[in-house]
Amino acid sequence: MESILTSIKKMLGIPQEYDAFDVDIIMHINSVFIVLKQMGVGPSEGFYIEDKSATWDEYIEDPIECNAVKTYMYAKVRLIFDPPQNSAHIECLKQT
Repeated sequence: MESILTSIKKMLGIPQEYDAFDVDIIMHINSVFIVLKQMGVGPSEGFYIEDKSATWDEYIEDPIECNAVKTYMYAKVRLIFDPPQNSAHIECLKQT
C-alpha cells in the first residue's frame, strides 16, 4: 500500500526524494490524525507517523473511507503547509 507521507507530498507537488520539508509535513499530518480521531475516524487508540514507512492501510482498511481520508488530509495539510493565494481556492479547501 501507499506511504502516507509520500502520497501527501505527491499531492502537494513535492518530489518523493526531496526531504527538506518532511519533518514539517509529518507534524501537520499527525495534527490532522488527531482531528480525525476526534471525529471518530481511524483507530480508537489514535495514529501517527514518524517517516515514510507508515501506509494508508495501516491507518484505515476500508478503501472508500481511505480515499475520503486522503482528500481530507491533503486539504488540511495544504492549508497549513502551503496555503493557496486565491481566496476561492482557500475556501474550497476549508469546505473539504
